[in-house]
Amino acid sequence: MSTRAERFAGLSVAIVTPFRDGAIDTARLREQIAFQAAAGTTCICPVGTTGESPTLTHDEHEWVIAESVQAAAGRLLVMPGTGSNSTAEAVRLTKFADRAGADAALVVGPYYNRPSQQGIYEHFRALAEAVDIPICVYNIPARTGRNIEPETIIRLAELPGIAMVKEATGLLDQASQVLAATDLTLLSGDDSMTLPLLSIGGRGVISVVGNLVPGDMRSLCEAFDAGEMTAARALHLRLFGLCRDLLGLASNPIPIKAALAMLGRDTGEVRLPLVPLEPPLAEQLRRAIAAYGLEPQPA
Repeated sequence: MSTRAERFAGLSVAIVTPFRDGAIDTARLREQIAFQAAAGTTCICPVGTTGESPTLTHDEHEWVIAESVQAAAGRLLVMPGTGSNSTAEAVRLTKFADRAGADAALVVGPYYNRPSQQGIYEHFRALAEAVDIPICVYNIPARTGRNIEPETIIRLAELPGIAMVKEATGLLDQASQVLAATDLTLLSGDDSMTLPLLSIGGRGVISVVGNLVPGDMRSLCEAFDAGEMTAARALHLRLFGLCRDLLGLASNPIPIKAALAMLGRDTGEVRLPLVPLEPPLAEQLRRAIAAYGLEPQPA
């Protein structure tokens, strides 16, 4: 099955923005990107939800984009988050990503303003007409307060610059409607929904759990593509508990940063208004990590 942005099929990972003493930890950011390159990840997605983009200054946001492109060095694709509830700001960030050498832009639906569907359409049309890189429409109404209806996505698919959808509604009917009417590349925005979405025509995932075990999520996608359904289901079920805790114990990216810290790969530091994972929840996460077969450091 060929889709509009087939080179983004498979595993993309929404990477964290590492902090140390309140500042971006450059060395850890480069370590995270090298880890993904070594794992054979298709694409990294910095400065999205997992990358705490709402708490970054404009300069920091642009710096992480440029640093990620440089650190990737062509070993994997780079699709940074460039969304905003201001169309002008989203255009500015997306133009910066284009100039910096990003391969695509991940653009969340406008949040807080609660625009009409026509407003959402005009927002993405302005972006698609402003840059040469492909746009991935990121639909996550639980965060934005407004669903991008399938009819709107189908209209957007008429624009050459709109290439992908990051589907994080949890609605298989909505995803099916988009897939039936367009050739957009649909990527799961929820790790636990990856296999169900692959089964109806999705082409991969923008993953959080991939920060920990990219090889297993990559293997799930590859097993499905190879028609190895038993293996794909086994990987889905093995990953499920870890995926559930990483997105269910607290708001993303609090649990994934805590998990990375437990494995010695991050400080675990988050920026306000996010706060560290509470001790009882941290212990639950530690047990989930150990049960998966990873080795968390002593508390």
